[in-house]
Amino acid sequence: MLITLENIGKDYVVHRKLPGHVLKRERTLVRALGEVSFSIDRGEIVGYIGPNGAGKSTTIKIMSGILTPDRGLCRVDGRIPHKVRKEHVRHIGVVFGQRSSLWWDVPVIDSFNLLRDIYGVDKERYGRTLRRLSEMLDLGPLLRTPARQLSLGQRMRCEVAAALLHEPDILFLDEPTIGLDAVSKLAVRDFILEINRERGVTVLLTTHDMHDIEALAKRVMLLGKGALLYDGSLEAIRERYAGEKQLSLRYARGRLPDRLEGAQIVQADIGHATLRFDPSKTSAQRLFAQLSQLVELRDVSIQEAPLETVMATLYKEMGL
Repeated sequence: MLITLENIGKDYVVHRKLPGHVLKRERTLVRALGEVSFSIDRGEIVGYIGPNGAGKSTTIKIMSGILTPDRGLCRVDGRIPHKVRKEHVRHIGVVFGQRSSLWWDVPVIDSFNLLRDIYGVDKERYGRTLRRLSEMLDLGPLLRTPARQLSLGQRMRCEVAAALLHEPDILFLDEPTIGLDAVSKLAVRDFILEINRERGVTVLLTTHDMHDIEALAKRVMLLGKGALLYDGSLEAIRERYAGEKQLSLRYARGRLPDRLEGAQIVQADIGHATLRFDPSKTSAQRLFAQLSQLVELRDVSIQEAPLETVMATLYKEMGL
């Protein structure tokens, strides 16, 4: 496995003011992570999800070497990140959506050149990589602009490029599309898929945007209250928590009855109808077979429940 976490734990000390006292504070130990374990194979794109305060960013900081775990063992491509930070950062890229790696008052290209020197990237290799990133993320007109003059969407495209200038094997993305417009989100998603497909870059993605998860990750890990609550396929979550589905059909001849076994007719007109059914009680195939005996089907489509609704059901069941 490329990334392995074994019983990783991290605590923080928080000082809170005592009620009725101006100077006195109480010291509280807050558990951010408690014995979290998982493995990620080379070339995977994994969605790391959970509510605010679950410990997602803490996990990424441990894997990137920024934080030292209090308990357990973290290995990334054979390295223990916090023990070999300089060596480790040469092989990873990190994007924090709410923090910038660009220097605020200088043109973006100057920040890129400085990062080239920090990582010790060969000039010819750097030039080739920069041209490729500029083309894929449409950075041409932005490179001579100071970071403070960029829109949020433009800056995030530059942040992603900055994390990849040294061609890392692993990319940690913490809310990379936060606040972006639809066009910028699509550009970042397409780019992530392309580098994964072309170079096999391993990606761990944390986000509250379920469209990002749906577009990029087949596997998801759910973190809640510092513990790993689910690790598996997105499809399995859908099948268990999606609830009812909606089936729309168009037909040429025949007539639908007032009632169907295993489905509720929501709306019906001549040649068109909308049904609602529970996949746990009846299958779409069974419905198709039943309908085809009643009418001449011309077109059938099934609408899934929005992923946000599915995840809200999952969170509620797990008490998050």
